[in-house]
Amino acid sequence: MLHSILRCACPISTTLAFTRPLAHFRPHMAPDPNRPVEGAIRTKLTQQLEPEHLEVHNESHMHAVPPGSESHFRVLVVSPRFDGLSLLQRHRLVNETLAEELKTCVHALAIQAKTPLQWGSNPSIAKSPPCMGGSKGDHTVEEKLKAGRD
Repeated sequence: MLHSILRCACPISTTLAFTRPLAHFRPHMAPDPNRPVEGAIRTKLTQQLEPEHLEVHNESHMHAVPPGSESHFRVLVVSPRFDGLSLLQRHRLVNETLAEELKTCVHALAIQAKTPLQWGSNPSIAKSPPCMGGSKGDHTVEEKLKAGRD
């Protein structure tokens, strides 16, 4: 039941998470009830990939969506489960883990999937470019935002 509640409710706040040093990362932080989609993403990635470092950034405020939306995300996942996997295989693991969110309420997901060795040599997260208005002609955004409110 909790899964269906967290699946795609509309949030009150879209505060952008700040980069945290690895030493301060707590993998089992309680999800913020005001950001259920972000919480579901964080929980699923933590359970499935057991990351050493995880960042989930809600970038919806950078796009042409209503305030409070949870439709555009960037994730940084550093996991030993990625050792020996190609970048494509890592992305597939993340996409498979978040399949329900991608089908229902997440319109865009930027993924950085690194091994602990890669993270150790370059501990940074990429920045997203400004929105170019591409979602204005994409009717799936409107449907996903509606699904998030239902």
